[in-house]
Amino acid sequence: MSPRRNRPKGADSGSGAEDDRAGRYGGWQSTESWQGEEWNIRHVAGASAQGKSYRCPGCDQLIPDGVPHVVAWPEHSGVDERRHWHKACWNAKDRRTSRVQRSRNAPKF
Repeated sequence: MSPRRNRPKGADSGSGAEDDRAGRYGGWQSTESWQGEEWNIRHVAGASAQGKSYRCPGCDQLIPDGVPHVVAWPEHSGVDERRHWHKACWNAKDRRTSRVQRSRNAPKF
C-alpha cells in the first residue's frame, strides 16, 4: 500500500519562491505607475498574513499579523524588492515626505 497523497494529481511540483500567483495570498494583483516606473500591487487578506509582521515603509510602523495590507514592488525587480505597506500609507504615498526620520534607537528594518 502506498502512502496517501497530500496534493491533487494535477498539482505543480515545481512551486517555490518563484510561485507568485495572485490567489496564493488571498488577494488580487494589479499594476500601478509610481515615480516613473510600473509597480506590481498585491492586496493581501488578513487571514493569509497570520503569524507574520512587517514594517511599513510609508509610516515606519509595524503591520501586525493578521492585518490586511498591500505588497508593492517594481515590475522589473524580483521578490527581494517587495515591501509591505498599510493600505492607507500606499494610497497616501505621494503626499508623504521622501525620508522617514527615525530616532537613534529605532530598529532599521
